[in-house]
Amino acid sequence: MAGLVVRNVARADRAVVDAFAELGVATVHEAQGRTGALASSITPIYRGAHVAGSAVTVSVPPADNWMVHVAVEECRDGDVLVVAPTAPSDAGYFGELLATALQARGVRGLVIDAGCRDVAELERMRFPVWSKCVSPVGTVKETLGDVNVRVACAGQSVEPGDVVVADDDGVVVVPRKRAAEVLAACRAREEKEARSRARYAAGELSLDVHGMRAELERKGLRYVDEGPR
Repeated sequence: MAGLVVRNVARADRAVVDAFAELGVATVHEAQGRTGALASSITPIYRGAHVAGSAVTVSVPPADNWMVHVAVEECRDGDVLVVAPTAPSDAGYFGELLATALQARGVRGLVIDAGCRDVAELERMRFPVWSKCVSPVGTVKETLGDVNVRVACAGQSVEPGDVVVADDDGVVVVPRKRAAEVLAACRAREEKEARSRARYAAGELSLDVHGMRAELERKGLRYVDEGPR
């Protein structure tokens, strides 16, 4: 039965959460075994935003944003609100007024597997949203949902307190209990990529930097010269 609000959920260490903001979504996705990425339908409403925060999750009925209002009270500085309808909906659940309330509480952004609106105002406020669509269609406030329960958002399971990282490439979720481990893997990947970048800049080919030639040959890759005409 809907109507549950879980209060004071556990969050990852703040220093760990904040460190993810220095890392790209693609890096985090690769470093945790190519897992956790939300569907490509979830895109930023404006370019250049890059956030990391702890998930406050909201399960909402289609075209009903009542529980988003309830969730505002459960948000803390450094959180990201994650909203998932229980059935597909393109309604505009979220706009400038709710963003104002969240921004006042230090919330870093919204991820929603549905629509948002007032996008010009949201960009002016620099309140980032990653949504399935933009829609002027309003919502009602009639039916209960849940706050801070596990939700399925854009193809991923999200638990309250998980780390959410979002940028121009999309959104990735890191399980709270693995946050420190994944952060370490991300940093190791960044160091490896820095070495590769330096070698590329020096003119080396990725085929040689990453030792691809032998496997390409084993797969049957052949080179032939066209010769003179």
